[in-house]
Amino acid sequence: MLSLPTQRTMRRAFLSGDASYDGVFYTGVRTTGIFCRPSCTARKPRPENVEFFATPREALFSGYRACKRCRPLDADGRPPPWVAKLLSRLESAPGERIRAAELRAAGVDPARARRWFQKHYGMTFQAYCRARRLAGAFRQIKRGQTVSDVASESGFESESGFREAFARTFGAAPVAATAGDAVVLEWIASPVGPLVAGATDEGICLLEFSDRRMLEAQLQVLRRRLNVALVPGRHRWLDKLREQLDEYFDGRRKRFELPLVIRGTPFQEQVWRTLLEIPPGDTWSYRDVASRIGQPGATRAVGTANGMNRIAIVIPCHRVVNADGRLGGYGGGVWRKQFLLDLERGQQRAHLA
Repeated sequence: MLSLPTQRTMRRAFLSGDASYDGVFYTGVRTTGIFCRPSCTARKPRPENVEFFATPREALFSGYRACKRCRPLDADGRPPPWVAKLLSRLESAPGERIRAAELRAAGVDPARARRWFQKHYGMTFQAYCRARRLAGAFRQIKRGQTVSDVASESGFESESGFREAFARTFGAAPVAATAGDAVVLEWIASPVGPLVAGATDEGICLLEFSDRRMLEAQLQVLRRRLNVALVPGRHRWLDKLREQLDEYFDGRRKRFELPLVIRGTPFQEQVWRTLLEIPPGDTWSYRDVASRIGQPGATRAVGTANGMNRIAIVIPCHRVVNADGRLGGYGGGVWRKQFLLDLERGQQRAHLA
């Protein structure tokens, strides 16, 4: 349930058609059974006939249909402009400290920034900024720079403050952490909406739809499985992933050539590695996968493991369907599953032109 201040803010944004809230929330109209983007140009309903949803998935599962005018399911893979400006600012000056007063001066409500980053990155905006600074510091220390120099360059007022923050994030003191690793997280735009990707020096360990309800839980499991911190930043494997995803969505790539970090129970790992054997454009049933791993009676368990896959698209859990050929469920939404299958069968090229 949304708190009253949040409802008031969302109602005001919807009634004014504020496009800067597109992707932050969706509005369901009880009298029509349709849900829209905040910027929809259709005639605005009475406030008492409106309810709000964090994702299209929530609206769909509440019985609403997508508006044909603003097309809320046509994700463009981009964060709203005000978020893009913040990310660009942090990218150009990773060590900068952006305080609440500076956000207000830039026309951004700090509470709004906190909620958006919490929803899409699993951390508040200030935590994101701090992690961004620490991620750069981690790389600098690995390259041999002194802790004193890195603390100053990372925007911390004191070396002790830097050491404390570093230990909270990476689970070790700065010098000890140089022998360790971290999961670097980054936003990747795509025709099926924004993706959250993660990598270690070993390879890709995460690729999830940013609006998936299980994203936060997946991040927690990933951190526990790898026993490392999760920090935003840039990574060479993420650059490779972005490049290959562009080729995939453009129809020029069928298979991904990336090192994968697959961590789960022995059964989950067996299922996930078997998914990599499904040819592009083809589908197997859950029963087929169960038979392939030598456990024909484990169809339901295969379905559960399939849903827990943390590297979507690359490990193609979208290629698993019901025994009768129907699509079945998909963590990213059935519309995405259909889109990916159509793409691999050469039926989506026109949508990407």
